[in-house]
Amino acid sequence: MINLRPATLADLNLLRYWDEQPHVIASDPNDDWGWEVELARFPDWREQLIAEIDGRPLGFIQIIDPAREDSHYWGDVGANLRAIDIWIGEEVDLGKGYGTQMMRLALARCFGDPLVTAVLVDPLASNTRVHRFYERLGFKFIEDRRFGDDECFVYRLNRADWHCESEIK
Repeated sequence: MINLRPATLADLNLLRYWDEQPHVIASDPNDDWGWEVELARFPDWREQLIAEIDGRPLGFIQIIDPAREDSHYWGDVGANLRAIDIWIGEEVDLGKGYGTQMMRLALARCFGDPLVTAVLVDPLASNTRVHRFYERLGFKFIEDRRFGDDECFVYRLNRADWHCESEIK
């Protein structure tokens, strides 16, 4: 069973290592997460989480309020949204359903706030495998968009289209 816990400075070396893995670089080639600084910050608009399976670190999830985060990465977006970044650290753990479980836990966290109306994700336009992943979870394609040097697809999951974990069998 997968659980989520807050990422801490104790995870610094692990996150740096995961950041160097080819499959992680391929999905997020131009971001510098600034782990040393960011793991020591706890703004109320963000959660940085480590997914674990049976106590073993498996992946990383970041949930932000895109209207409030300080870099303004998402630009001018409405209130009551969340945006998720997610990745699995080790290539050997891909294709086993862990990402789906992690995403369902993240979505339950997002929609656990009754004010949240939708969740956004921004995979690379070239990453067709992850597009299908998000679509299976109910996300709808919104637009092509450039974020920095990256051509991305923006997907949105509205609360009305989300089915909580207890309804998914």
